[in-house]
Amino acid sequence: MSGWVVILCGALLAVGCLLAVVRIEKGPSMLDRTIALDIVVATMISAGALYAAVQKRADIVPILVALALVGFVASVTIARFAAVEPEGEGRVRTREEIAAEEAERLRRESAAGPSSDPEDQDGADRQGGAR
Repeated sequence: MSGWVVILCGALLAVGCLLAVVRIEKGPSMLDRTIALDIVVATMISAGALYAAVQKRADIVPILVALALVGFVASVTIARFAAVEPEGEGRVRTREEIAAEEAERLRRESAAGPSSDPEDQDGADRQGGAR
């Protein structure tokens, strides 16, 4: 194989892996991260195949097959669990979104007024006061 072809293939694999890692970092959902991780595994398999072709080594092929099987099983497992995930639960929220949701919850609780809990209506305080 020509030297420049190997360098070009290696560079393209590195760029693909780098873009997949960026997708893993950004998300936004668990399925996006799963697909990106699957791309990283496929890139590793491709890099191993490129190495095996350049060095003319056939003993790496079983390792590549095992890595492909592990990647497949991992993707199917995550997809199975994500399929029953409620809508919107797979997305990792930012600190600002969590703070806004918490502020909204506190605003709703304060607007609702007194609690409808029967234990709160008997006049006893929550710290263990007499009834």
